[in-house]
Amino acid sequence: MKLPPSGSCKGEGYILLVGGNSLMFSGSIVALITPMDDEAAVDEESLQTLIDYHVKNKTSAIVVAGTTGEAATLEREEHVSLVLKAVELAAGRIPIIAGTGSNATRDAISLTQRFENSKVAACLTITPYYNCPTQEGLYRHFEAIAKSSDLPQILYNVPSRTGCDLLPETVVRLAQIPNIIGLKEATGNLERLSMIKPSVGDNFILLSGDDATGFDFIQKGGQGIISVTANVAAGGMTELCQRVAEGKFTEAGRLNERLMPLHKELFIEANPIAVKWACKRLGLITAETLRLPMTSLTLVNQKRVEDALKSAGLLS
Repeated sequence: MKLPPSGSCKGEGYILLVGGNSLMFSGSIVALITPMDDEAAVDEESLQTLIDYHVKNKTSAIVVAGTTGEAATLEREEHVSLVLKAVELAAGRIPIIAGTGSNATRDAISLTQRFENSKVAACLTITPYYNCPTQEGLYRHFEAIAKSSDLPQILYNVPSRTGCDLLPETVVRLAQIPNIIGLKEATGNLERLSMIKPSVGDNFILLSGDDATGFDFIQKGGQGIISVTANVAAGGMTELCQRVAEGKFTEAGRLNERLMPLHKELFIEANPIAVKWACKRLGLITAETLRLPMTSLTLVNQKRVEDALKSAGLLS
């Protein structure tokens, strides 16, 4: 994959370059919810509100139709339309990363190729859930997807949700494939970072996928976080990442401590149940609708999430 010269941009600002010829996504990247109306159809008006909110709060990029975006309940054409609509509404102001994962390699390839020649900045591809392939199977899965497209690919490892763990040695192998540019590591195991980072090039992007340990992950050398918390605390997560990048760890630590109740309570029920309720509570979306089999946040947990929003200074 050819990269433009240092300091330039490709795709009207959708792909960011930071230093040298490094393709870089860093800082606070939001794992965006998919807003839905009372009939469970995609709510484009609320989608515009969410994108504007993240542009205003200087979120680095937006992941659309990922696991937090309820990709598993989206129909294929709906999935593609959602991503392309987000690109349209972003209008070059913020990069859009498309969730393109599947537990079937051919299906993931087909979905990835739908975004060729679009202004999608990169693809985020989860490990094949349920199948539980071997490490060699995982390598071949991601290799096949990467070779099928020129789009930059970010690996996504979240074994607590998929039952499938992409081990560090396999990540290191995959990092040698030119358009596999990074990893979202959501195990919360900080040792993974120290096992991977010395064995991959400086241009390989390591992103936390676990809000509760994201501060420590970045402090130990990660470039950023793909965050659920950023859905409701976009400014706080941007500031947190900036403070760490500036080496202001004490300030960043205090901010992270204030956000910690959110990091925890937004996962009190299966994601994105709590964060959708929180977005509705803050007026960012018009309805908290989820698609079955996901159900609304229980009353007892609504109080806990509301208290976390207050602790973060998002509600009086």
